[in-house]
Parts: sequence; C-alpha cells; structure tokens
Amino acid sequence: MKTRSFLSPTLLALIAIALWATLALLGLSLKHIPPFLLTGIALLIGSLLSWPFYKEWKVSFSALVLGIYGLFGFHFLLFIALRYAPPVEANLVNYLWPLGIVVMAPLFLPHTRLTSIHVLAACMGFAGAAMAILGADVLKDGWQGIVAKGFAWGYLPALGSAFIWASYSLMSKRLADEGRGFPTAAIGLFGLVSGALSLLCHVLLEPSTTISHKDWVLLVLMGLGPLGLAFYVWDAALKRGDARQIGILSYITPLASTVLLLIFTGRHFEWHIAVATVLILGAAMLGSIELLYSLILQNVFTVRASLIPHQNDALCLRVVWQKPCYQWLAWLGFHRHE
Repeated sequence: MKTRSFLSPTLLALIAIALWATLALLGLSLKHIPPFLLTGIALLIGSLLSWPFYKEWKVSFSALVLGIYGLFGFHFLLFIALRYAPPVEANLVNYLWPLGIVVMAPLFLPHTRLTSIHVLAACMGFAGAAMAILGADVLKDGWQGIVAKGFAWGYLPALGSAFIWASYSLMSKRLADEGRGFPTAAIGLFGLVSGALSLLCHVLLEPSTTISHKDWVLLVLMGLGPLGLAFYVWDAALKRGDARQIGILSYITPLASTVLLLIFTGRHFEWHIAVATVLILGAAMLGSIELLYSLILQNVFTVRASLIPHQNDALCLRVVWQKPCYQWLAWLGFHRHE
C-alpha cells in the first residue's frame, strides 16, 4: 500500500493528527453504543481501506498479535473511559501516551536510557493527570469532597489506553529495528481481526442494541477517519520521514482534541483543564528535549549551509541566532533547496 509521492511526511503526519483529534468527540457522541460493538464496527470499516492491498497482509504471528493488542486494546479502553469518566479529563489522561513512549523506551528498546530529565517529565505528566482527574472537584468540594464522592473508575481505562498505545508503538519500533516490521497495508489486517474479535465479544457479553441512521454516519466517519486513514498515513509518515520530528508533532493532538471536546460539549476552558493541558504537553516536550535540541542544531546548520555559505560553523551559528528571520527558519525547519 503505497502513498503518493507528492504528500510529504510532515503533511501525512498532520493529516493523522487532525483525524485523531476528532476521535474522542466521535466516541463521546456514540457512547450509548456498547463499547465492543462500537470498536468492532469502526475497526472493520477502517480495514476496508486496505482490502485492495490484501496481498501485503502477510505478516508474522507476533506482528499480528501486536497489531490486535494495539488497535483493539487501545480503542476499547478509550471508549470505556469516555463513558464512565468526564470526557475532557479522561481524554487528557489518555494523552499521556507520548510521555509513556519516552519513559518506557528503556524497557523495550536497546541502547536507550532513562535520565533525570525523563524522571522530571514523568512527574510533570503525573501531576497533569492528577490535575485533570481531581482539579475541578478539589476546587469545588475540597479534598473531603473527593473522598466522599469516590474515584471515577473510568480514569483507569484511560490510563490503560495510554499504556497500551505507548507500549504498542515501542514494540512496533523494536520489530522494525530487528527487521521484522510490517507493511502499512497490514494495518488493515490488524483492524479486520480486531474488529471481528470485538464483535464476537459483543455477541457473547453485551446486550443487543439498535443503531440509528445518524449513528451509522458517525460510525463510518470514525472508521474511515481516526480508526482508518489516520493509521495508514501515520505509518507512511514514520517510514518516509524523520520519526523524531513526526513524533514531536503528535503533541498537537491532545490540545486539538481537548479544544474540540470543549467546543462541542459547551464547557468552558476551566483553570484545571488549562493547567493539566500545559503540564501534560510540557512533560512530553521535556521528555524529548534532547531530540528537540539536536533537531534545532541540525536545522541551524542546514540554514547556514544554504543561506550563508563559505563561513565557519561557529560564526554561522552565531549569525543565525542573532538574526530573527534565520532563527525562525531554524526553529521551523524551512530549508532552501537549490
């Protein structure tokens, strides 16, 4: 399954991010549908996009199990969380997964290590999740009110979905590094098997329900968008571009998703949501500070080579940072190609 060459890796990643930003909102709109049924239908619809490329579905058993674990487990737990916890806060907790990738990398990938910066980022992310979960109730009722009301258990599946997506991403990276990766089209196979498994669980464990015409429209949008096209273009972006730069772009997703939920649920951007968003985004960025630093330096010298040639690196580095126009070019990664 090949993506046309005129789409840059950055554009492909931004398409995936835009689609994923709608996932929580669509899941909230369909929360009356049993979660196994919702997950199964959406994943089956998403798999349709790769059916013409079924010949590329030949993958190892370990890759198939990993794909089912990631696609089925992540979405099922996320839909449970949106059903049993406040959706905006549950969505923020779910978006701890970029931080999880950074913190758990030493457990899955050789030659990676956990530094003090990563520990600090983990603490920030934990504080952000705690603020999202407890902030409004603490402000309204105090800590005694929290104890009296109890803990919304829906936050636990939100944490579980974050863990699953982080570990799935890391294990996929490990398979690719070991030469056992899978083609982009194989995501359709993962969705097909995961969707069938989810529907079987629905038949065995959940009551039957009636799906309206409006629900079907939303299900098709979910299946073709955040549970379909998003996975294919994200995988293509990672394989064609710089995974570090594309990974940093993913930090846009929780902010965009939260804003959409606030707009369509009619909630105000309350202080605890703002603080939680800043902490979770800041934690993810801090956890990748070394990558950001190396990318900035890389872009600085690319700008130097194209805009002020025949100068030594030390002089050009100083010139670039002193000129605002070059500084923004370096930060944004715009390169002039002759």
